[in-house]
Amino acid sequence: MNTRSVTERLADSPKVRETILSAAKAARKVDGADPRAMTHSWLFTGPPGSGRSNTAVAFAAALVCEDPSEIGCGRCKGCHDVFSNSHSDVVHIVPQELSISKKTVDTIVAQAARLPTIASWRVIIIEDADRLTAEAADALLKTVEEPPASTVIVMCAPSTDPEDFSQTLRSRCRHVYIPSPSTSEIVRILTREEGASEDIARLAAATSLRHVGRARALIKNETVQARRAQVINLAELIFHGDQSFQAVGSLIKAVDKEAVESYAEADAAERAKLEQALGMGAKGKGAAKALRGTAGTIKELETRQKARTTRRKRDVLDLALVDLAGVYRDALVVKSGAHVELTHPDFEGLAREIGERVTEEGLVACQDAIAKCRTHLDQSVTPAIAFNGMIGAIRKACKAK
Repeated sequence: MNTRSVTERLADSPKVRETILSAAKAARKVDGADPRAMTHSWLFTGPPGSGRSNTAVAFAAALVCEDPSEIGCGRCKGCHDVFSNSHSDVVHIVPQELSISKKTVDTIVAQAARLPTIASWRVIIIEDADRLTAEAADALLKTVEEPPASTVIVMCAPSTDPEDFSQTLRSRCRHVYIPSPSTSEIVRILTREEGASEDIARLAAATSLRHVGRARALIKNETVQARRAQVINLAELIFHGDQSFQAVGSLIKAVDKEAVESYAEADAAERAKLEQALGMGAKGKGAAKALRGTAGTIKELETRQKARTTRRKRDVLDLALVDLAGVYRDALVVKSGAHVELTHPDFEGLAREIGERVTEEGLVACQDAIAKCRTHLDQSVTPAIAFNGMIGAIRKACKAK
């Protein structure tokens, strides 16, 4: 069992650690604690993979910790339950759909209104809070503005600029910026917790742009490793006629298949559970009458599952674009002679080859084309159209024949 304390878990971000523990001390009314350090509504922002949700969980552990002397000890039942996602007073909302709807927020508001059952605080953690629709943000505003006395709300948003988040919600929260973990911290995590060698861990830290979750996946998941190589190889195929377009088609098909098949069993189980709850398959005089209207409930589940599948596809394709952008960034670094770490050090040879064939202006144009594709995906442009347009722009920038 991992019994690392909150202090140890946040050792890589001393300013964040100080903010979290100061708030927890104020919440516990420790002698000498600054009461202004604690508030009920928080916004944690930071780049993807910076550990916003992990920090929020650490904060929750500090608030419900049962140790009388060490706040966030990591050893008591309260801390253990929080870190194992089983504490009854800590609600962790992880949206799977494209956006967070008002209906979901109504559930969150109801959760926030409940009194804690065993701890002194009830903590609501909302991941990817940037997905709140305007209507949902408005519905959450009153709770964020005036939460119950024993409730703490922590919203997490993957942004380096809090301006990207709902201004009305942000103005009611204390903002904490969570920086990306250091390379040494990711290496420590991967070597100690995943058993990776230091060289492999350092490569994963670099190519994931210090994204902890992605770094773990690169170590453990062969599919993720193969897709990364496939995407980076696109930069080579740009110079080989229509092969790059064919490769993009294969990539999108593979992602579509993975998004559906990887969760098919879970989706089927979810549907079966709902059908059982609705009494589908029952027989008897009242069965037919009781089953009327269930079609709408099943349809609603199917819509949610479809939205989750679309989100999974977009997330995977977006990561693929991040990998591809890293190739052209590395080519620009090599071409300019800058002494900075490469994103894909194991593909330095390819970066040098591209740097020799493409001008600096062309390399910048390649990155712009990738950024535009990412925007198009976020705007619900069909992936095939977005990617093919990007490939065409990159080929033009590289003056490929």
